[in-house]
Amino acid sequence: MKNRVTSAQVAIKADVSQSAVSRTFTPGASVAPGTRKRVMDAARELGYRPNAIARSLISGQSKMIGLIAAYLDNQFYPIVLERLAKALQARGYHTLLFISEPGDQDHELEKLLAYQVDAVVMASATLSSALARECLDAAIPVVLFNRDVPNSPANSVTSDNFAGGRQVADYLIESGHKQLAYIAGAENSSTNRDREAGFLAGLEAAGVSLAHRAVGGYTHEGAAEATHAFMRSDNPPDAIFVANDHMAFAVLDTLRQGLGLRVPEDVSVIGFDDVPQAAWKAYGLTTVAQPTDAMIEATVSLLFDQLEVGHAETTRQCLPVSLVERDTARRPQG
Repeated sequence: MKNRVTSAQVAIKADVSQSAVSRTFTPGASVAPGTRKRVMDAARELGYRPNAIARSLISGQSKMIGLIAAYLDNQFYPIVLERLAKALQARGYHTLLFISEPGDQDHELEKLLAYQVDAVVMASATLSSALARECLDAAIPVVLFNRDVPNSPANSVTSDNFAGGRQVADYLIESGHKQLAYIAGAENSSTNRDREAGFLAGLEAAGVSLAHRAVGGYTHEGAAEATHAFMRSDNPPDAIFVANDHMAFAVLDTLRQGLGLRVPEDVSVIGFDDVPQAAWKAYGLTTVAQPTDAMIEATVSLLFDQLEVGHAETTRQCLPVSLVERDTARRPQG
């Protein structure tokens, strides 16, 4: 293998000091135009690339933000990760992505921190309060995206999942539904907990009991199995609220193709997230829209408040949601 070209070799080739080479490749550093040209010409001729790892050791900043995510089969998160990475790149930072299994986030975070990242965003993942405190003590900002851990020192950005669940309950009741079902995501996730709590609060306020409940685990297979079980029961539901769009697509496929039922004439279905596929004609899914761009903007703002300003106070931001009416739920009359 060819030996890596060093900055010292570039300095010799360009007939400048090694510090001049370093300044040339440091954004914002002052370098005379003539010197910059000689350095860049020499670097191109030799095939030199600056060593970002070595630079981070000198500056104390890696300019890397660690991202930990799970549930990437959920269409919501690939979109979030792409937009978040672009927003961070626009601020001069790059991302290092780790994929975790549900329930294994602390282990992945421990590995991620070994790469000397400047901050961490955990999307669709949570962490223990002990590890969050360890990051705080090490001055490594952590933001939970679309998750919240009560009493954790980590910052969090979520949508108003409780209000979204309440809106779904109100909508279905006003549409005349009597037998309502809920398909939960992961039992231990704050998104599922709050969406279900809002849904149940809406039912209770209307004097309606939940007819069916199952856990889909945020998986296509789990949601399909739950739908089959609901519809085989003695009192099948006339409406199903699903904890996210990914599972709602499985519910729709099962009802229409698997069971030959009509949506919404026989059963109404409402999801949560409003991923792009929800608007496709094949689905036309009525769903609760999360303010994705606003959540990303808030996450980036929290990170840089801590990285650049040194703001240390724990912040929890909860942004409003909206119900998007399409074709899978009967609409209120009048």
